[in-house]
Amino acid sequence: MAEAKRKKGETFESFLRRFNKKMMQSGKVLQAKKIRFLEKEPNKNLSKKLALRRQSIKAKKEFLKKIGKLSDD
Repeated sequence: MAEAKRKKGETFESFLRRFNKKMMQSGKVLQAKKIRFLEKEPNKNLSKKLALRRQSIKAKKEFLKKIGKLSDD
């Protein structure tokens, strides 16, 4: 972790700005964002299963539209 000590006579705003700059340069902020927003890729079986489900739902909707039980909106 990046360390920063407040210098004598330094304002809090300038100290905070210097600390944030050190954190950015160390790469910890970027690493934390990568971990926070990481989405796991689904495995092949799951993705195939989901694709088949979408395909079957689409087919059911098309069938219902053809027989007139579902409106076109």
